[in-house]
Amino acid sequence: MNDLDQDQYKKSKGKLTEHSIDYGLICEGALDVISQLHATGFKAYIVGGGVRDLLLDLHPKDFDIATDATPEDVRQLFDNSRIIGRRFRIVHVYFEGGFTEVATFRAANTASVNTQGRIIADNTFGNIEEDAFRRDFTVNALFYDSEKNQILDLVDGLQDIDAKLLRVIGDPDLRFREDPVRMLRAVRLATKLNFEIEKSAKDAIFRLGCLLSEVPSARLFDEMIKLFHGGFGLKTYQALREFDLFRHMFPLTEQVLEQEANTFTNLVKLALENTDERIRSGKSVTPAFLYAVFLWGPMRKLSKQLELDGITPQVAHDASVKDTILSQLPFTSIPKRFSYSMRDIWNLQYRFYRRRGKRAYQLFEHDRFRAAYDFLCLRASAGEPVDELCEWWTVFQDVDDATRRKMTRAPQNRSSKQGSRANPRLSKKKTYH
Repeated sequence: MNDLDQDQYKKSKGKLTEHSIDYGLICEGALDVISQLHATGFKAYIVGGGVRDLLLDLHPKDFDIATDATPEDVRQLFDNSRIIGRRFRIVHVYFEGGFTEVATFRAANTASVNTQGRIIADNTFGNIEEDAFRRDFTVNALFYDSEKNQILDLVDGLQDIDAKLLRVIGDPDLRFREDPVRMLRAVRLATKLNFEIEKSAKDAIFRLGCLLSEVPSARLFDEMIKLFHGGFGLKTYQALREFDLFRHMFPLTEQVLEQEANTFTNLVKLALENTDERIRSGKSVTPAFLYAVFLWGPMRKLSKQLELDGITPQVAHDASVKDTILSQLPFTSIPKRFSYSMRDIWNLQYRFYRRRGKRAYQLFEHDRFRAAYDFLCLRASAGEPVDELCEWWTVFQDVDDATRRKMTRAPQNRSSKQGSRANPRLSKKKTYH
């Protein structure tokens, strides 16, 4: 036991309160898992974000379970389960329509850490009190007994929910050093829930943001998805920049944003608004699109520099695409399926100018046409001089074949004309963004 507040731990007896939580919002599979654990003599609670969201009248995506059963106990009890994880082993119990995550109570301060204080192994089991004080935020440390309809609160999480306050359990400096990703999680949760981050945690984030450089880039890619594909991408982005965390994930992007606060700033904002709207509408989104947006500014800046050095535009573009993606990889990884899509989106921006004859039809049939077209029109809306190009392709999608043939026979002006800005519109082609 250490700065997870030993004195507070000794004094805490917990607050057990009854709550009329709507059972209809709880995953039936998770309730069945709890019932079977109880029937076998184990303690089991719904814990974490599921409880928090239920209390806030939100619809939880996940229902995690905490128990005194070991992973081996759980695996033996449920045939349709498997143990996963290295740093801390948990069990996924599968049922029709999904799975629930079952974790054994963790002991207090038994984790192995590296020289920077980051947890690298954490497989010692404990009791419910110790487990509560090992969790990240008070609002995530509430244990719900679904059979008794009671909530066990050992950390004043209910009080913080009422106050709309996001408070770190224990010393924020220590907790963020243990796992720097908690800083990103704090920003994401505060944005999603419209909570205020408690002052000591805020101060620690400003001091320790640089620790994100020690997090594996593959893990930061996963966090990037959570940050920007949760329906609050724009607000999250603004908060990340406010806390000076965005630069540690996208340093090339941050550099351009600071030096060239112009159309690129608008493009990022519009793209995040567009992504949030798509998520709210139940439409598909892909990380490739936001990566293409975030790195468009750095890529174009490098390409222009190479052209000034006398390199031809096409060669400069190809070199800039490759170099920009490679430069981003140490910070957040980009799986190849997404980096290929990024390249297509960028490359098609220049093919949009080629509208004579078969070229227009070939481009229209390209797998990434939809995403590239949306990207083009966002550029127009952001203030880039591609208004006429966006408008032409918007019309091309909506007219009949005879009109398309006339459009592709007409002389095309490669220079971009300033015209009315066309917003992205739906076409009959498959949506990739």
